[in-house]
Amino acid sequence: MTDTLLDVENLRVSFPTPAGRVDVVKGLTFTLGRERLGIVGESGSGKSMTGRAILRLIRSPGRQVADKLMFDGDDLQALSERAMRKVRGARISMIMQDPKFSLNPVMTIGDQIAEALKTHERIARKDIAARVIEMLEAVRINDPARVVKMYPHEVSGGMGQRIMIAMMLIPQPDLLIADEPTSALDVSVQAQVLDLIDELVKNKGMGLILISHDLNLVARYCDRILVMHAGEVVESCDARDLHKATHPYTRGLLAAVPQMEETRDELPVLDRTAWSGT
Repeated sequence: MTDTLLDVENLRVSFPTPAGRVDVVKGLTFTLGRERLGIVGESGSGKSMTGRAILRLIRSPGRQVADKLMFDGDDLQALSERAMRKVRGARISMIMQDPKFSLNPVMTIGDQIAEALKTHERIARKDIAARVIEMLEAVRINDPARVVKMYPHEVSGGMGQRIMIAMMLIPQPDLLIADEPTSALDVSVQAQVLDLIDELVKNKGMGLILISHDLNLVARYCDRILVMHAGEVVESCDARDLHKATHPYTRGLLAAVPQMEETRDELPVLDRTAWSGT
């Protein structure tokens, strides 16, 4: 493993309910180098909240606390909100779920990508335009000079995903958090987008946190995997050893994945009584 880029210790995220505060992330601890980490689990397991908490995006009445939340030597919990705005995007970028819908419908593609660059760097206008074109080419968009003049409603879902990736990567962050970045795409486009993220992460020497419910996907694209259930990590393993997982919850998730040549009459249902403490 490479030098530690992110160090999270005992991270907790909670929200109020009529019965009192409920933890949706419960004492999460992990480290990340310049590598690819997958976080998997069912909807509601705390995956997305973990990504948002790293960027300190949990807003009131939500609450986040941690014994340690260090990024590249900086204590994120000690930074002011103004200082955190310099971290978000510039040093840590996050691709949200269905990223095309995060685009501003009244701004051109070029202006939105340029804004992501200008927010974090002092750069000449002509250089900004060149960087935008270069970034669109890097995410394999044909005719970028035409695309920069288009609006979000004029592009396809796959192109919208690529545009959001370009926007998140143009400041050249050290860490990319990708939260279900391909959930709204068909399988063929999913593979193209994930191959693209994987290539850019490797070429730039970044850290990647890939949040997904798809075990096979993270096993293919990540180095390590954390399996979350009900806000807790129940298993941690190398991606290549996922098929050797021992926790009943992970085994249940793996058994529930459909096969290309399915012979079972019914897919297994998770037996949530098979383990305790979750």
